[in-house]
Amino acid sequence: MEDQAETAGLDFIRSIVATDVASGKHGGAVVTRFPPEPSGHLHIGHAKAICLDFGVAAEHGGRCHLRFDDTNPTREEGEFVEAILRDLRWLGFDWGEYLYYASDYFERLYDYAVELVGRGKAFVCDLSSEEIAARRGTLTEAGTPSPFRERSVEENLDLFARMKAGEFENGERTLRARIDMASPNLVMRDPILYRVHKVPHHRTGEQWCIYPLYDFAHCLSDSVEGITHSLCSLEFVDRRALYDWILDALETPCHPQQIEFARLNLSHTVMSKRVLREIIEAGHVEGWDDPRMPTLSGMRRRGYPPAALRSFCEGVGVAKRANTIEMARLEHSVREELNRTAPRAMAVLDPLRVVIENYPEEDEELEAVNNPEDPSAGTRRVPFSRELFIERADFMEDPPKKFFRLAPGREVRLRYAYFITCEEVVKDAEGHVVELRCRYDPATRGGDAPDGRKVKGTLHWVSQRHAVRAEVRLYETLFEVEDPMDVPEGGHFLDHLNPDSLRRLEDCALEPALAAAEVGSRWQFERQGYFCLDGRSTPEAPVWNRSVTLRDSWAKVSGKRKG
Repeated sequence: MEDQAETAGLDFIRSIVATDVASGKHGGAVVTRFPPEPSGHLHIGHAKAICLDFGVAAEHGGRCHLRFDDTNPTREEGEFVEAILRDLRWLGFDWGEYLYYASDYFERLYDYAVELVGRGKAFVCDLSSEEIAARRGTLTEAGTPSPFRERSVEENLDLFARMKAGEFENGERTLRARIDMASPNLVMRDPILYRVHKVPHHRTGEQWCIYPLYDFAHCLSDSVEGITHSLCSLEFVDRRALYDWILDALETPCHPQQIEFARLNLSHTVMSKRVLREIIEAGHVEGWDDPRMPTLSGMRRRGYPPAALRSFCEGVGVAKRANTIEMARLEHSVREELNRTAPRAMAVLDPLRVVIENYPEEDEELEAVNNPEDPSAGTRRVPFSRELFIERADFMEDPPKKFFRLAPGREVRLRYAYFITCEEVVKDAEGHVVELRCRYDPATRGGDAPDGRKVKGTLHWVSQRHAVRAEVRLYETLFEVEDPMDVPEGGHFLDHLNPDSLRRLEDCALEPALAAAEVGSRWQFERQGYFCLDGRSTPEAPVWNRSVTLRDSWAKVSGKRKG
């Protein structure tokens, strides 16, 4: 009863760990690991695993190792290693001195494989990968043993040494575990442990021409490092038996416990690095850090705060069953964090010129609040002049009944400034509105009338002479449908790409304070949303990315997102 009380309120993984600590298992130590493969950038699904791996260890005064699973040189690059290190630091996690690579253990893993052969529990097989798959059997039928399964230990040791020496070509021979071709778990039907792979490695060069498969390298790397709890996503449930079999077969002194949890699936996007790579290579996005991508580098570039991602992952929790989280939930976390922390500024994305005819030629500065959610943020001075920009959508020549913004003869409030009334509409030769002629009431400075009269509309604005010109990019989800991989026969997931996932607005007018904004800084453009100065911006050509809108703008209309 006491143990139950201590673990009450914990998710199932934390409950297991807490019970182990209380019982003295592993000497009461908690050592976890985060093992990314350097074959792409980390994404939001990895963020959940990172928060769990580092969080569980920290909660018990333990440690979390960062170990790169670099056993497949075909897809791995040093560039991805650096990107992963950068993303982890940005997300707020530190592995200290505990940085490892599976390639650190290549010699030791080879020795383990030799030992397994010597114990009669592994053999060299001449079958091709296609022949091995054909002999594996089905869920209801046992597999067919390899004709090379009964080779002697001496012959297997000789062949395996020759594999290492480079005598055989890719696919010519493999090292397989000798387990049970009738096992109800297909993973246990003599799985491949090593393959010939004559490809240079990003860290070891051409030193090796055989490489261990993940199932062999991962459990032994865990054991070598003294990992106590190996937290994995649900796709490794069936592989846990092999994880345990290898460690038991070699009688390793440290036998970590593998525990599986549901990975994070997010609507309107994909999490497979293979699929993300295909989107990149097809030219549908700029790269791994495109702000439409679910990668941490893309979210950083889009302006998502790391604290919001950590809060989101904590709120999603840890479950045993797979489910899909709505994108709106992530955006809500981002919006909540930015509402507290982002300074305010005014920006006109589709400028319409306004001339206040009775305003003096001299400019003035008005006081504006930096963040109403944070009084300590103080105020700023904003220049005001007789020639302004307002949002084109804030004016209608013939407005409907519930349109409360500017129209001919109507009075509105300019944020932090004055009441103005539209008196004349100027059009070009094609009949397009190009300018509004207005008058202002100097008694309404600060945005209130001394006689108590009220207006229903308050508009943001930017002084034309002081405006900073910039490109603004408005992002929507990368895919139009909730599950892009749910495609009909003959279809393709790329058919679901959202053609409106990016809209570029050029020559926007921004408040002059934004000229000094730092790359990566996040701001609320009043009435527009939250924006971030793009990491690829230059002072000469600033680009601002919209992070999220001010409110949840999701609507289930024809299965598409609106806003």
